[in-house]
Amino acid sequence: MSDVRHVLVLPDRDAAEEVAQALGERFGLDEEPLLVRDALAGEDDAEDAQWLVVLRDEEERMDPGELDEFAGEWEGWREEP
Repeated sequence: MSDVRHVLVLPDRDAAEEVAQALGERFGLDEEPLLVRDALAGEDDAEDAQWLVVLRDEEERMDPGELDEFAGEWEGWREEP
């Protein structure tokens, strides 16, 4: 079993929370995705932060292109490893 993880980058917390919920519904996840606030070093302003949705895909069931397209519905994208 591999340790494949997908990272989706979203513009704000609301979008990240919506994506995390919708991922479970659309892809039937066994485990809830992890939400992470990502700010540039020295940036304290929430406006400058991006939110990451991290999900494990040990069985490599999810298509990276489909995840990128899915994140795009919320003005986000899938980060390439």
